[in-house]
Amino acid sequence: MSSEEQQRREGERLREEPPKEKLREQPQEEAGEVSKSAETVGSDDSGVASEATDGGRAEQVTEEPSNESLEITPEETSTLVEKLQRARKERDEYLENMRRMKAELRNSRARLKREHARSVELASERLVKELLPILDNLQRALEADGDIREGVKATREQLVGILTQEGLNSISSDGQDFDPAVHEALMSKPSDEHEEDTVIQTLERGYVLNGKPIRPAKVVVSKRA
Repeated sequence: MSSEEQQRREGERLREEPPKEKLREQPQEEAGEVSKSAETVGSDDSGVASEATDGGRAEQVTEEPSNESLEITPEETSTLVEKLQRARKERDEYLENMRRMKAELRNSRARLKREHARSVELASERLVKELLPILDNLQRALEADGDIREGVKATREQLVGILTQEGLNSISSDGQDFDPAVHEALMSKPSDEHEEDTVIQTLERGYVLNGKPIRPAKVVVSKRA
């Protein structure tokens, strides 16, 4: 082989082989990229680990309830006991007042009942005493000889006077308009002299005691002819 041919091949080989400096730089660049990727992965892993750790702590905090809110201090216990005692005292006072009022009401009713019965007894006694003279006059009239009509008339007037003092009054009927509150119609008759529903005859006298009807008058009422 000639020297010229050797030089030509040597030049081609040199052109095909990369310089040594580039060969040295490539491993460093590749190593840097590998280290960067490793750091990225490591940072991601550390973030995941930190999140997992924080999540575990959060779950742990959630799972363990605090007992501070359930604790009652001695001062609070003492206050509650005082309130309970005060409420019981007020309850007992109310019950005692109710029992006392109930007993007073029962005694008042019994006293009023006794007083009413006594009043009725006294009123009856007084009325009987006032009627005794009339009873005596009737007895005398029966024992007397001759016509007793004058004696009976006088006795009747005496009786009417006593009953009037007690508040008894007779009900006016004849010629009055029929009033179902104080009149009781036993029959009706045609009449040209009176308007319809007019009392034309009293069969039994009615009375009111202190303004209250105690017996209606039994009457005959007119109707159209």
